[in-house]
This record gives sequence, structure tokens and C-alpha cells, in this order.
Amino acid sequence: MTAAADERVVRPGLARRLLVRPELGAVVGLVAVFAFFGAQSPVFRSPDGVANWLDPAATLGIMAVAVALLMIGGEFDLSAGVLTGTSGLVVVTLSTRYGFDVWAAMAAGLVVALAVGFANGIVVTRTRLPSFVVTLGTFLMLQGINLGATKAITGTVQVGGLRRAPGYEQASAVLAGTVEIGGTSFRVAILWWVLVTAAATWVLMRTRAGNWIFAVGGDERAARAMGVPAARVKIALFMTTAAAAWLVGTTLALRYTSVQANVGIGQEFIYIVAAVIGGCLLTGGYGSAIGASVGAVIFGMADKGIVFLGWDADWFKFFLGAMLLLATLANRLVRRYAEEVRR
Repeated sequence: MTAAADERVVRPGLARRLLVRPELGAVVGLVAVFAFFGAQSPVFRSPDGVANWLDPAATLGIMAVAVALLMIGGEFDLSAGVLTGTSGLVVVTLSTRYGFDVWAAMAAGLVVALAVGFANGIVVTRTRLPSFVVTLGTFLMLQGINLGATKAITGTVQVGGLRRAPGYEQASAVLAGTVEIGGTSFRVAILWWVLVTAAATWVLMRTRAGNWIFAVGGDERAARAMGVPAARVKIALFMTTAAAAWLVGTTLALRYTSVQANVGIGQEFIYIVAAVIGGCLLTGGYGSAIGASVGAVIFGMADKGIVFLGWDADWFKFFLGAMLLLATLANRLVRRYAEEVRR
């Protein structure tokens, strides 16, 4: 008679492994949303339609992935949205008003963004104040700086003319250009989004740093007791979010060749919503980069699908709120099931 295998070393089946994945609910929602809009609009499911709704999903997805990493680590960043505007303003202002090459202006913008992320991380880890409060303060300060500095330099609330700056064509091709696939133009930002998602997934699932992120978000005190450098992990996560804000802000600046002082305000909540739809818990310690990207795709499909169907765009906010509530409930059920399976 063959002895039963020890349940502690038995590899769980594929179905069980899929059921405990944090992005499961988001993938189900993705299929449902695509089927809903695709069934009613041939344009939506056409190659041009796909390129159309992947465009906003790409820039949102880059930020959603970074925000998801931070949320898994147990923190929030309410300054992420306005920091995209700050980064874009630095690039355009230095290039058009002070003669910087676009590449040099982009490097300066990255330094500024990383400094803001580092400052957020230092204040949160040193003072133990809630990151919600700290980054809300950063949000307000950056909002004031963006508006005040732009008015002082240009006399208006907008700075433009980037197309005439040296190095613009090359930088635009790298971050804001398009590629032809099967006769359809897709934004290069989609490729950057895929690369960011892949890199974040590799870090979370294959590296010691990924284990540290989950540990710090799950129970920071226990993580510290196990030797995890919690403060350094959180500072690095805030800087990662800031780097993503720089990438998105620079991409949009190169695409539109101008930036308004109020750009990005309010987007921080959209990033959080995408991460939550993708499986991240507000309490930290659980989530995935792939899920955050799926949440961004759902956002892009809803954003453009409503337009394709000729609906009033005001319904988009209702849809987003409903998706947030449903995703939160689904994440809770998946998390409970995952905990039961591991016992």
C-alpha cells in the first residue's frame, strides 16, 4: 500500500495556485469589461481601438505598478500625481527658458523627482508619521511650487515650446514616439509600461528585495526583528514611485510639448484605484505588479469604451467607483482563501 504524500511537500495544483493569486479578480474584471464594450462596439475591439485604449493604460500602468509596490510595502504616496507635473515642468522650463539640451533637462528632472521621493521616505521613516499625512503635505507644497514658479517664469500657468529645444526629436522618439505593428500605430509608452511591469514582477517574485517589501508591508515590527532593513526598503519604494512619476511626466511633456502648472492633480487617487483593482490591499503586504497593470487596462478600456459607445463621460467616475468597491470585496475573498490554503 502506497503511503500518502506529506501535505507539507505536495505541490498545490494549478487551479489552487491561480485562485490565490492577487490579480485573479482583476483578470476576471478585465475579461468582463472587454466583453461588455467589445460586444457593443466593433471599433473598440479593432486594432485601432486597442491602440486607443492601451495609450492611457500605459502611462497610468507605469504609475500604478510603482504605487502598487509602495502599497505592498505598507505606504501611500499622495504626491505622485502632482510630481508628474513637477517633472514635466522642470524638463520644459530648463529646455525652453534656460537653454538646456532636452536630455540634460530630463536628467535634472529625474534628480528633482528622486529628491522628492527620498524626502518623503526619510520623513515617513524618521518621524513615523502616516505616509498619508506626509505625502499630502508634499502634494500641497508641490502644487504651490508648480503654480508659483511657472507664473514667475512665464507670467502664465503654462510653459511650452519644447519642440524647438535641442535634443527634442531624439528624446521624443524614445519616450513619446509610435511604432507600427500590423499597420496600426502604437505608442512607445506601451513598451515602457511592459518593461516596468516585468521588472517590478521580477523584483517582487525573484529577489530578496521583493521578500523584504512583502515583509515590511505585512508586519514591519516582525520584519525588523528578522533583520529586514525596513527604513531603506521604504525609502527605496518612495524613490521608485518618484522615478515613475518622472518617467510619466517627461513622456507627457514630450508628447504635448507643453505642461500646465496643474497637470497631474487628482491622478494620485486613480493610481491607487488601479492598484486596488489589481489586487493590492490597503493594509499592505499583499498585491502584484501584474495586477496593477491589469487594473490600468481596465481603466483604459472603460475610459475609451464609454466614448466609443457615445455615453456621457460623467458615467466613467461611476464605473470607476463601482469597480473599486467590487475589486475590494473580491480581494478580501481571495485573501481569505489564500490564508486558508496556507494553513
